[in-house]
Amino acid sequence: MERLWEQALDSLKTHLSAENFETWLAPVQFGGIESDSVVLRIPNQFFAEWISAHYLDMILETLQSEAGNTAVPTKVRWELDETLREKAQAARETTPPPPPRAPRATPRAPETADLNPKYRFKNFVVGPANQLAHAASVACGSDPGCRYNPLFIYGGVGLGKTHLVNAIGHAILQRNPRARILYLSAERFTNEFIWSLQNHQINTFRERYRSSCDVLLMDDIQFLAGREQTQEEFFHTFNALYHSDKQIVVTSDVYPQQISEMQERLISRFQSGMVADVQAPELDTRIAILQKKAESEGIELQGEVALFLAQTVRSNVRQLEGTLLRIAVKAELLGLPIDLELAKETMRAVAPNQDSATSVEDIQRIVCGYFGIKLADLKSRRRHRAVSFPRMVAMYICRQRLGTSYPELGERFGGKDHTTVISAVRKIGGLIEAQDERVLGAVGAIERKLGI
Repeated sequence: MERLWEQALDSLKTHLSAENFETWLAPVQFGGIESDSVVLRIPNQFFAEWISAHYLDMILETLQSEAGNTAVPTKVRWELDETLREKAQAARETTPPPPPRAPRATPRAPETADLNPKYRFKNFVVGPANQLAHAASVACGSDPGCRYNPLFIYGGVGLGKTHLVNAIGHAILQRNPRARILYLSAERFTNEFIWSLQNHQINTFRERYRSSCDVLLMDDIQFLAGREQTQEEFFHTFNALYHSDKQIVVTSDVYPQQISEMQERLISRFQSGMVADVQAPELDTRIAILQKKAESEGIELQGEVALFLAQTVRSNVRQLEGTLLRIAVKAELLGLPIDLELAKETMRAVAPNQDSATSVEDIQRIVCGYFGIKLADLKSRRRHRAVSFPRMVAMYICRQRLGTSYPELGERFGGKDHTTVISAVRKIGGLIEAQDERVLGAVGAIERKLGI
């Protein structure tokens, strides 16, 4: 494992300035990998906060890249080590504290544009659930600033939004290696904005984002919700780029109008271009995703194993690919073939409460049959109790028995806001706790029909 850390550091050196590397990463020591965490030893708590805010994603991605097929935990456990304090102090005395790492907006080679090298159009599996978002993304990559500007991509967690955004960046750089691309999360934009205010660097900040940028790619724009000052800054940044025909692409977990505490004028800007959703992939697409991942990782994947995994993991591409890698690692460590038995055993371990034979669609179908309503009504925005009550029951069962995320359930029930789902689950749960006979009877009967 020490070798893995050394390899990761060598790679990180090529992506960071010498000053930043020596100041922030050189003093950090690798403490090993536990079952669910990477252990990093640091001189003080400030290091943990700074690295978490500016370098953690890069560190974890680099570790995973160097580890190959071996899964690396996505959590970090920090350990304070007093012996490292002197080393860190010496570095600080020779190098002034740098500003937060900002996306570089200078001409660079494609591989150094802060984009994930794995996320390209060639390895994105297209299906009915994502074909519109894919087509719009390809158009932006081919002709930035002209078509579909801005492009707003929304959908649940782990469905490919980040993949598409990175692919746009790679496509643009392939055609124009000198294109100045800024790719970052809305959280990072916020942190850099706050830092620039605190350190009287706002003009430098605005120069970077408004003048020294050809393409702005931003993930998780919903993070700006409720942050009035940051929204104000982003609004003017948006306008400056848009009026200069610079391409803007943002992603969100919900439709623009469903982002709470977001300025109406920003929502209007988002809706002025192309809005495309990414939904959970259907069965054939999930199988294709598994096959593509297996091919890229050199995994021999039997058809029956791919089918089983695709039927079991239905709503999250990231989870689907992660499950395949987990099975592959287990097979390699134990010297076992990747067969159906191993896949089932692994799934029982990682998702003991999930019945692989049951899906959101199954629950929706049974609920509709029990209450005598149409599926279209269940997914509609009708608020009549004859429809709203079965909808809440269905959402509750999906959440409790499948563990489906609130945003994903919102999408699967006709594009509802995740807060609506939370409210429904809590209401039905409260009625069950109160021993409401109607609710207990309905939930019990539906679960019996489902066999769960």
